[in-house]
Amino acid sequence: MNETTPTTIEAKPKTGWLNILVDYGPLLVFLGVYKFYAPDDPGPLGEIAAVIYGTIAFMVAAVVALAFSKWKFGKISPMLMLSTALIVGFGALTIWLRDPDFIQVKPTAIYTFFGVVLLVGYARGRALLQILLEAAFEGLDRQGWLKLSRNWGVFFLALAVLNEVLRAQLSFESWLWAKIWVFMPLSFLFTFSQIPMLLRHGLALDDRDEVLKDQPPTGE
Repeated sequence: MNETTPTTIEAKPKTGWLNILVDYGPLLVFLGVYKFYAPDDPGPLGEIAAVIYGTIAFMVAAVVALAFSKWKFGKISPMLMLSTALIVGFGALTIWLRDPDFIQVKPTAIYTFFGVVLLVGYARGRALLQILLEAAFEGLDRQGWLKLSRNWGVFFLALAVLNEVLRAQLSFESWLWAKIWVFMPLSFLFTFSQIPMLLRHGLALDDRDEVLKDQPPTGE
C-alpha cells in the first residue's frame, strides 16, 4: 500500500514530529535552562537571572530551529518566521528590562494583539490568518478562512484572560511550567477541534496533519 511507482505521485514525507520539535523545542530549551539556573529558594529578583539565561537560550534555539527548518524542509513557513521574530524581539526586551512582571504580561499582550487583529479582520470580511497559513490549508474556501480567523481570534482572547488568571494565582516558576502543561495542550485540543469545520469547507483529507504542524504562535 505504501509502494510507489514511477507513475505515482510521491507521498509527502511524514515529518510531523520534526515540525513539533521545531515549534516547541526552543520552549523546552528555555524551561530546561531556567530550571538549571533557578535558585533553590527563589524570589522575583532571584529568578530573573535564570530567566535571562533561559531567554538567551530560547532565542538561540529559535534561530537554530529556523535554520533547521530551512535545511530539512527546504523552506521556512511564514508562521515560523513570525514566531521566531516574536521570540527574538520580545526576548531582547526581556533581557533589557529584566522585569518579572513584563515577562508574565508579555503573553497577555501578544494574545490580545493577535485576537483583536483577527477579529477586526473578520468583522471587515478579511481572513487575515490566510496570509500566514494559506500553504497549509489547500482547498479551504473563503468562509472556512473567515471562520478559522474568527475562532482563533476568540481563542487568543481566552488565552489572554487565562494567562492573567494563572499569573495571579501561581508562583513564577509554576506559571512558566503552565506553558507546557496548560497552554500547549489547550492549543492542540483547540486545533483538533477545528478539523471538522475545516473539512466541511474544503480542506483536503491529506492536509489534516498540516493543520497541526502550522499553528498561530502560542508558545511565546
